[in-house]
Amino acid sequence: MTDTPLRLTGLSHGGGCGCKIAPGVLTEMLARMPAAQPFANLLVGTETADDAAVWRLNDTQALIATTDFFMPIVDDPFDFGRIAATNALSDVYAMGGTPILALAIVGMPLDKLPLDAIGRILAGGASVCADAGIPVAGGHSIDAPEPIYGLVALGLAHPDVIKRNRDARAGDVLVLGKPLGVGILGSAMKKGLLDADGYAQMIATTTRLNTPGPVLAQLPGVHALTDVTGFGLLGHLLELCRGASLGATVEAARLPVMPAAVPLAQQGIGPGAIARNLASFGDAARFDEDVADWQRHLVADAQTSGGLLVSCAAEAVPAVLEVFRQHGFAEAAVIGAMHDGAAEVRVRR
Repeated sequence: MTDTPLRLTGLSHGGGCGCKIAPGVLTEMLARMPAAQPFANLLVGTETADDAAVWRLNDTQALIATTDFFMPIVDDPFDFGRIAATNALSDVYAMGGTPILALAIVGMPLDKLPLDAIGRILAGGASVCADAGIPVAGGHSIDAPEPIYGLVALGLAHPDVIKRNRDARAGDVLVLGKPLGVGILGSAMKKGLLDADGYAQMIATTTRLNTPGPVLAQLPGVHALTDVTGFGLLGHLLELCRGASLGATVEAARLPVMPAAVPLAQQGIGPGAIARNLASFGDAARFDEDVADWQRHLVADAQTSGGLLVSCAAEAVPAVLEVFRQHGFAEAAVIGAMHDGAAEVRVRR
């Protein structure tokens, strides 16, 4: 080993949720799967692109199961572990559940990465699980050509409060819990263009657990929940639209954005996943002519450990925003609405 500073992002071809397979390609792949057999207790499977699988255990308990892993989005091993774990647990929160335990998924290039660095990645993930009040109860590891880390996450919820994509309703208001711009900041970091304040903004949002999820799920008037990750805001909102057979409108001027991401986006900086996402959306994403190019890129930016997206009745909005505020999500904002029509998203200025 040399004294050259460790760069985790230099060991992989992609990073964070920007590694995800593009939505259009994934849809084509899944279309070739055999038809799923009916299981009476499988409350949520693959039919509506929801965040996790849900299995009814009994009349008062449902098991939520998900897995999420990716390659480094930052160079600091401890921060990488924290971000990956926060992202994985988010899918449990997005279904309205509370995590109960996690299993680690570890693939590391042992010939390139010091064992101390690998240990710090695992410690970062364990620290987030400790914050969530759950153990890392096991896992699996392999010697891999690129560093990969994530979790299998299990959680519990009452069957009646599980929030599915298909349950959004016409007239619902859309509330986004975290600011956008993670992929843009990550791309700037790789280019050496991200200052300390911008990095701090990125770490603060990507390591913040989406703990409002189970509280929001129990509020009257909250109909659907998801989280915004690798497909960007547009991609995950389209999943809500398709699940519920509705359209949506987003107000670009109302989107919460990390301050450091705005000038970078205006300079055209961002991950390759933006172009892949936009190509996959096709005609299902419509932009008014006065929406700036950087705003179009922002709504397609791959978010890693992004915010909860809530579809709720108008009268529930004050309560939804208050839950976010109580959990430390001061940036949560109303960004648009669901409506009758084709399953597409219109972005207005």
